Amino acid sequence: MKWLPNFKGMDFFPHDLRVPFMKYKGPAIALSVVLMLLSLTVFFVKGLNYGIDFKGGLVIEVQTVSGGPADISHLREKLGKLGVGAVQIQEFGSPSDVMIRVEQQPGGEEAQQVALKKVQDALQGEYTSRRTEIVGPAVSSELRFTGFLAVFVGVLAITAYVWFRFEWQFAIGVIVALAHDVLLTIGVFSLFQLEFDLSIVAALLTILGYSVNDSVVVSDRIRENLRKFKRMELNELLNISINETLSRTILTGCTAIVVLVALYIFGGEVIRNFNLAMLLGVVIGTYSSVFIAAPMLGYLGVKREWSGAKGTGVTASPPPSAARASK
Repeated sequence: MKWLPNFKGMDFFPHDLRVPFMKYKGPAIALSVVLMLLSLTVFFVKGLNYGIDFKGGLVIEVQTVSGGPADISHLREKLGKLGVGAVQIQEFGSPSDVMIRVEQQPGGEEAQQVALKKVQDALQGEYTSRRTEIVGPAVSSELRFTGFLAVFVGVLAITAYVWFRFEWQFAIGVIVALAHDVLLTIGVFSLFQLEFDLSIVAALLTILGYSVNDSVVVSDRIRENLRKFKRMELNELLNISINETLSRTILTGCTAIVVLVALYIFGGEVIRNFNLAMLLGVVIGTYSSVFIAAPMLGYLGVKREWSGAKGTGVTASPPPSAARASK
């Protein structure tokens, strides 16, 4: 098709870009360790603000009888006078739909039913109930355990995959990066006491997948360059590898960030915390793939003979820009 224009695309970053990432690997890893320790400290001191899924309570979805928009402030004031503890009210879907969450009531199942009856009586005439769910303490405790177990198993499975595909040094770097991403995200939720429920667990699992994808792309390029430049100093080789994948890393991250920011602003209250967790994960995951997963190899070292060739004495020459950077 000769009539089609010869579109070659455009470069956002020059091909010979050589940012000296390894020059800052020490301060970057030290900063990450400090942030991880701070996140753990905040988590153990303040804990997490668990949602209804993890601590039990009532979930009631209602819709205005008139079909018009719900008056959230009036509804919050009315239900706050019922004496049923903390009540969370948020709009979801259309302006006429409201989700009401009531905290776990002391006194078992009977107390839960009494609280439900109070809320339903207060809503009668103005709202119609669409869904009512009572989450008991046993169920919520099991959900909390299985949620954290899913994240832990996800980290182990990803580590095993990277170990099998590359080498143990790569796996160590990836597991530190993943732990960094999860701990910092949990630390932010604990510090600001944002609601932590099953949707945030799903966000954490998604963050793990995103972060390991970034790390695998960089690791693939490192492995290719280890085959190509068998005698190049390791830190310089890591610099070249990160710079060669930098365009892909930043553009992928920026694309995800634009979408998540739009969802955070316009997506409504129901998915706001989920979007925030995803947004934090993308930013932190992009940072960790560049400043943690790859630089860890500079400390651990890595096998050079990926091709299996022994005693060939063949050494590829580094690109001109790399040669200039190494001088």
